[in-house]
Amino acid sequence: MGYAMVLGEALVDLLDGDVDGERVYRQAIGGGPLNVAVGVTRLGGAAEFVGSLGDDVLGQRIRDFLTGVGVGLAGAVTVDAPTTLAVVTYAGAEPDFRFYGEPRSYGLLGPDDLDLALTDGADVLYCGSIVLLEPGTLAAARRAWSLATGLRVLDPNVRPRLLDGPAALDGLRQVVAEFAAGAHLVKLSSADAALLYPGEPVEGVAAYLRELGASTVVVTLGAAGAVLAAAEADPVRVPAPKVNAVDATGAGDSVMAALIADLLRDGEPSDPAGWVDSVAFALRVAGLVCESPGGATAMPTRADVEHRFGG
Repeated sequence: MGYAMVLGEALVDLLDGDVDGERVYRQAIGGGPLNVAVGVTRLGGAAEFVGSLGDDVLGQRIRDFLTGVGVGLAGAVTVDAPTTLAVVTYAGAEPDFRFYGEPRSYGLLGPDDLDLALTDGADVLYCGSIVLLEPGTLAAARRAWSLATGLRVLDPNVRPRLLDGPAALDGLRQVVAEFAAGAHLVKLSSADAALLYPGEPVEGVAAYLRELGASTVVVTLGAAGAVLAAAEADPVRVPAPKVNAVDATGAGDSVMAALIADLLRDGEPSDPAGWVDSVAFALRVAGLVCESPGGATAMPTRADVEHRFGG
């Protein structure tokens, strides 16, 4: 088993809540790619986080947290910027994010900051999320993507509030197409699919991304499970377990983490049936994440998943 190189953002979430009748905002370390890196390690894999971290006390808190859970930081850089904050509010269990802080501390990794040996040695390279909207870090992701010798994995993880009009959406759509053309796996949510390809059914979106060149596509559907398009088979639906959801923060990231952990452990499945098993496991991981508050801190171990849902 090798390691996954996870290129993306780390920040601090301020979670909207209530304590003794008073509205409070609780700090939680977050960022979709950070959640993925943590999830991979919790599931028994090895992960290296690659991104830019603020030079303030919150940036150090992120470093300490990642080191404490076993995520490598050889490819992380410290930048002269305060750590970006994301205020998180909820409609039911679903989070909504508003981002604060300029410049964006997470978007200051450039192509010259890449550790080329780390990139070359990775068995899995993950790129995605909101750093793809930052020109410098997008250039770094493109360089890593072109140099990667392992499996390439993409998750757009779209945040509509960061898209400044139709032109920005069109630009992101082009970036997704560019990366999907060379991806072994693309994972996106039904909300991502609806924003990027309005009016298209999720099965059609999965088939389209495969036509662009992606080997396998997974579209998560929340409580309805996921659509899987693998090999030459028609897209199929994989059901999710029934859970008592209290907070969906990090659920999609945990699906990505579980898929990457399986890729590290077993390699790329040789047939659609193998992918179905992997996606079914990933949905159990996400179900367990939804039953606990928070994102990174809710990522379970394989033993936790087996205890909750059986072997």
